Amino acid sequence: MNTPHRPDGATAPAWWRAFLPARTPINARERLRTVVGGLLGIALTALLSHLASRSFGAAVWLVAPMGASAVLVFAAPASPMAQPWAVVAGNTVSALVGIAMFHFTAALGMPELTAGLAVAGAMAAMLALRCLHPPGGASALLMALNGISSPLFALYPVLLNSVLLVAAGIAYNHATRRPYPHPQIVAPKPAEAGLDADLDAVLAHYNQVLDISRDDLKALLAETSLRSYQRQLAELRCSDVMSRTLITVEFGTSLQEAWALLREKRIKALPVVDNFQRLVGIVTLADFMRAAELDAFDGMDSKLRQLLRPTPGFKSSKPEVVGQIMARTVRVISAQRHLAELLPLFASTGHHHIPVIAEDKRLVGIITQSDLVTALSRAGQGAG
Repeated sequence: MNTPHRPDGATAPAWWRAFLPARTPINARERLRTVVGGLLGIALTALLSHLASRSFGAAVWLVAPMGASAVLVFAAPASPMAQPWAVVAGNTVSALVGIAMFHFTAALGMPELTAGLAVAGAMAAMLALRCLHPPGGASALLMALNGISSPLFALYPVLLNSVLLVAAGIAYNHATRRPYPHPQIVAPKPAEAGLDADLDAVLAHYNQVLDISRDDLKALLAETSLRSYQRQLAELRCSDVMSRTLITVEFGTSLQEAWALLREKRIKALPVVDNFQRLVGIVTLADFMRAAELDAFDGMDSKLRQLLRPTPGFKSSKPEVVGQIMARTVRVISAQRHLAELLPLFASTGHHHIPVIAEDKRLVGIITQSDLVTALSRAGQGAG
């Protein structure tokens, strides 16, 4: 059975789900901070505006759109629509537009048209002046529907209300450690020029008003990417990145054969295993250098050839097999251990190769610094 679609391409269930409210991702402390801010902000604005009404001789000293402005200033102080210029200019300019539309359409006797023109004109003015503020639409509508004809009403109470509310918002948000005014334009770093250009291109393609500043969006994307990287890294286990194609030797493997393997495979270490593939040691280039006494550059070639050349007979005064020069104490890690646990080993202990063992102690892989760097790079690419 075909699933019905809406005209916009979304399936019917998805379209109906769009009407459901999302969770507000804030804790109880932030909710309390917001509510208390709204209480103090409106109460202070109302008190001072009411006192000022004695000087202006006005009957109206607080307009309803201030309630909506308070929600933005105290609940969403980072929003571009809650910034001081948006609040003050948005409310005041919109009120002037509403008053102008009342005068323009008064003779028509069509309050419906007046209301529509007031809100549309306020939106156009706010967009032009970069002060888009949703309560501004309410300010314009309030003027138009109540037949307010004096432009002075935009100064008192609208302008004074807005200024007082912004002042309360600055004080309260600062006291509760919320930046306000919230920077809307941050100078880009030279290293982030490419990211800035990509973000600008995406926003231009999206072509909609966002209730978040461009730089806040950029910071959120960067933080999300970092958390994604950390999560992916935390989920990686040694078995996910280890080299499974093992090149090993045994205790009795000749030094000549082991050296040939190191050169042929271009590796720096060879795990030494027994007949059951259990690790008994590891031999590295450093072990060969130590056995050949290559502490000086003079005669390096001859010393190394002498070490690798098998001694005829049954007695020898030098090492002949891997077991005689290998390191017996080997740092190992379980295949199921998290990759993050390897970082301190590689960073601080000087290890370049970590053998990986299974639960039955068998050697099942090896992790090199290159394997680790590759895994970190892939996790970063996935997060980005």
